[in-house]
Amino acid sequence: MADFSVHWVFAFGVLGNIVSFFVFLSPLPTFYKIYKKKSTEGYQSIPYVVALFSAMLWIYYAFLKTNTTLLITINTFGCFVEIIHVGFYLFYASKEAKVQTIKLLLLLVVGGFGAIVLVSQFLFEGAVRVQVVGWICLVCSLCVFVAPLCIVKQVIKTKSVEYMPFLLSIFLTLNAVMWFFYGLLLKDFNIAIPNVLGFIFGILQMVLYVMYYNKKEEEFVKEQNLPELKNHVIILHNDKNFPELSEEQIIEIVKLGSLISCTQKFDLALCLHENIAEDHKRLRKTLEI
Repeated sequence: MADFSVHWVFAFGVLGNIVSFFVFLSPLPTFYKIYKKKSTEGYQSIPYVVALFSAMLWIYYAFLKTNTTLLITINTFGCFVEIIHVGFYLFYASKEAKVQTIKLLLLLVVGGFGAIVLVSQFLFEGAVRVQVVGWICLVCSLCVFVAPLCIVKQVIKTKSVEYMPFLLSIFLTLNAVMWFFYGLLLKDFNIAIPNVLGFIFGILQMVLYVMYYNKKEEEFVKEQNLPELKNHVIILHNDKNFPELSEEQIIEIVKLGSLISCTQKFDLALCLHENIAEDHKRLRKTLEI
């Protein structure tokens, strides 16, 4: 039975490594957009800095424990990737965004991680040290999953999912499931507990994406199907000699008006009115003869 449990721990650990590999690489489409636009625009650096800090903490925690090789492998890769992400972000960020990112790096990566290592090494020993660092990792993992809430807030406010990558939300949800079972089977609740929250936030992000992506599609369809009428001029003429336009003729005017510039729409409507009036006059002269 114990061997069976060990096999499942290894299986979920390997699956967790595979999914986490894609989680760390999932921002690549975002950074490709940044590269094309040569600007970070509305993207935030917080998730990448926090992810770097978290990966460093989990490596430290894994070295203090035993049988956690799979934690070391994936978080080492994570550190490498997040350093590249942060560096790329700093290269294209505005001056204000660069300053904020550097401050965050100094606060978390240099000051925070350095303080945790020093305090845990000098004030705690053995199992107590492992437990304390494990609690810190737990809190940090919760912050990693909470960090995208700033993006969620922006999505709700702007009703746009442009700055919330859907691919990242999917992989974060799958990642949470794999590491939850890994921690549960390993009986390490510092690993299992944060991933419950990660699963909930992952589902929330996907639901928001579906909600606001559909709204964006509907608005796009409406814009394509309905011509803008705000620049059209409608003239009501009371002259009896001036013929009334039929519904079909009005539709034709609107269709033609949508194909030309706004400055030409007024002239087109007058031209059509004059042509129809001349046709009526010619028909009356023919009947009189």
